[in-house]
Amino acid sequence: MSVYTELTHANIATILEDYSLGALQSFEGIAAGIENSNFFIDTEQGRFVLTVFERMNEQELPYFMRLMRHLAAKGLLCPDVMQRGDGSLLFEVQDGEQVKWGCIVSCLSGKTLDMLTETQLHASGQALAQLHLMGESFAEVRANPTEMTWLQEHAGKVLHGTAKAYGDVAANLLRQELEYQHAQSWSNLPQGVIHGDLFVDNILFDGDKVSGIIDFYYAHSAPWVMDIAITLNAQAVMLSDGDDSRIQAFLTGYESVRTLQEREFQALPVLLRLAALRFWVARLYDALFPRGGVLTQIKDPEEYRLKLLSHRGE
Repeated sequence: MSVYTELTHANIATILEDYSLGALQSFEGIAAGIENSNFFIDTEQGRFVLTVFERMNEQELPYFMRLMRHLAAKGLLCPDVMQRGDGSLLFEVQDGEQVKWGCIVSCLSGKTLDMLTETQLHASGQALAQLHLMGESFAEVRANPTEMTWLQEHAGKVLHGTAKAYGDVAANLLRQELEYQHAQSWSNLPQGVIHGDLFVDNILFDGDKVSGIIDFYYAHSAPWVMDIAITLNAQAVMLSDGDDSRIQAFLTGYESVRTLQEREFQALPVLLRLAALRFWVARLYDALFPRGGVLTQIKDPEEYRLKLLSHRGE
């Protein structure tokens, strides 16, 4: 959500010519997250979010567009993708010599919170379970973009820099956990569409109620309990004495909508480690190989190293 691609009023007005959203009145960049360039745009018909995709291409993006439209039609509180005059869901924009793709989606009510209460965690669990159940009827499949091959490749790229910046102990932890996770298999777990990135900046609240889930660009097909592990690490695990109660609040909310199987409960402790490893590696990569941007945000890798250690009981 950082701004890497700069757009002017004239650029956005030109993009809007292919939509039926009215004339552009104002816009502002959104300085949060690390993947894409996002802007609030206000038109004659209201407020929308315009996204320019920095890493994904024209072949990857239709999956996410169709998924959001499917979930919105099912009743999930998530952005709906606006159609252009020809029925397409993506626009293209010239950024120097590079062509990038983008979309415009509905802007949801509510706001993101820096930290969730147990009541809000309960509501978040309910919302994630609803997403999983509503996604069951979505026929398309997308492979996990950060599966073991990705982990091995990116861990190899950051290993030397990790040792130099964080010490040999951190580098050894990276090697050990990667070896441990490589030996695991999750093919027997219930699977479907997962969000894959449900951090606190991707869920909106109106008081204690969830008003929307946003940013589906890590969505893919995987065990549902992996999504739970990712979300627990992101929302509930604060590395404090209250973590067990916070985790239970989320799980109770989730199970009020969808009951977890015993094998999912058994897998969860190891998947919490895998989720921590995946985001630790991603943050290490972004910290050691930063991209330029007008408004950029690099997230601290140490947070996820500490969460991994906690799940390992160290």
